[in-house]
Amino acid sequence: FRAWGSCCLQTNLKLIDPTQYRFEHLATQMKWRLQEGRGEAVYQIGVDDNGMLVGLSEEDLRSSLKTLGRMAEKVGADITILREREVDHDADIPRKIAEVLIRKVPDDQQFLDLRVAVLGNVDSGKSTLLGVLTQGELDNGRGRARLNLFRHLHEIQTGRTSSISFEILGFNSKGEVVNYSESRTAEEICESASKMITFIDLAGHHKYLKTTIFGLTSYCPDFAMLVVSANTGIAGTTREHLGLAMALKVPIFIVVSKVDLCKRETVERTVRQLERILKQPGCNKVPLVVSTADDAVTAAQQFAQSPSITPIFTVSSVSGESLNLLKVFFNIIPPLSNSKEQEELMQQLTEFQVDEIYTVPDVGTVVGGTLYSGICREGEQLVVGPTDSGQFLKLTVCSIQRNRSACRVLRAGQAATLALDTFDRSLLRKGMVMVSPEMNPTICWLFEAEIVLLFHAKTFHKGFQVTVHVGNIRQTATVKAVHGKVSPPPYHNPLCLGKPCSQTEHFMK
Repeated sequence: FRAWGSCCLQTNLKLIDPTQYRFEHLATQMKWRLQEGRGEAVYQIGVDDNGMLVGLSEEDLRSSLKTLGRMAEKVGADITILREREVDHDADIPRKIAEVLIRKVPDDQQFLDLRVAVLGNVDSGKSTLLGVLTQGELDNGRGRARLNLFRHLHEIQTGRTSSISFEILGFNSKGEVVNYSESRTAEEICESASKMITFIDLAGHHKYLKTTIFGLTSYCPDFAMLVVSANTGIAGTTREHLGLAMALKVPIFIVVSKVDLCKRETVERTVRQLERILKQPGCNKVPLVVSTADDAVTAAQQFAQSPSITPIFTVSSVSGESLNLLKVFFNIIPPLSNSKEQEELMQQLTEFQVDEIYTVPDVGTVVGGTLYSGICREGEQLVVGPTDSGQFLKLTVCSIQRNRSACRVLRAGQAATLALDTFDRSLLRKGMVMVSPEMNPTICWLFEAEIVLLFHAKTFHKGFQVTVHVGNIRQTATVKAVHGKVSPPPYHNPLCLGKPCSQTEHFMK
């Protein structure tokens, strides 16, 4: 077999009747691989040490899968066969290889959580697609599926998202979808899921672009899903959203929606248009069109290993076409960071960024956001700031919730809401940080930044006023000085509608 976690690989050929010592060794190895892959690993059976597809007979393959199941049971995991296929071999007996997903059964709410930012032009079907994935019911063609995602009355009336909303899609240890389709609550989904996909539904209209940028910079998405309507193609803010994701180095995959409204030729034309854009010098991506379950498995593995691979799905939220391929992709896609990087972040001092502020009856002040580093526990003493006067104030974390479920410990990279009891809400604002007092935080009014000017209609000069997006901070600033201007040759950028634009580096205070 060949074991593949988020960063580790080992090859053997088969697992048939191992000795007790060998079995214990293999089970320990599997446990280590699950820790490295943050609860997930993929085993390829019938592959030689050098990567050659040797294959096994049907009897040997079943015996190896049985042994693999016993190993998984011992370490508290489940196995799911992703795919089997015959290999071309000069033999009378057919020989097969199999790819198997090993996933840890969740304990103490420490499920694997991946965040996916949903981008795309207005009316491309982003919210409807999320409604279908998370509710488990197809759309009626008039936007019924998206109604549960909207947060404001004007969004329901216009059918356009203007704020940031969150939706969850779970997968259990056997790879089965866990969503709201069986009248589950968010708490029940969290309890049943070993892996959670948190979708960040962002606005598509150009006048809400700053909200979309805030969602991309603040919530630290692992991946971005760019939704393109098959009947309109690349239009409106599609290029801008693609450029933003690339500038922020967020791995991106593309979903072509509304294929039920078009002829096959129109869908193929939209896909070709996307392939041209992705292959341009400014993008340098390798498009991979997904049309079968086998393609979806390959796309998930290659997408995680190489940032240049860009899977393209063609789906319909009305007919349900190819939605199962998208679910296979979400089920298999591994986290970008491994357990070692996670441990290093957790060993640092606590830093929690404040993205949302609420007042909840009988609870008091509640803040929502992401833990950048360290570990946060109930009852922990932190300081929050900076205030208008540049100070940091002491507070106590009373309780923690993740995806509307109580949680005692919050680890680096996880998003949650923290209850602060009687802390005065008027002292808080978006963009603040809650940090460990040992960090001894300081503030600054001036900073230097290296700027790459992608596209601008006017001159960038001293005294120019800009809006700076840094993490969850959105702040107006004034350019005090420009140093070291460099003008390399023109290059292609997706924001510039396919035309060359000059790339200029500045240093700004």
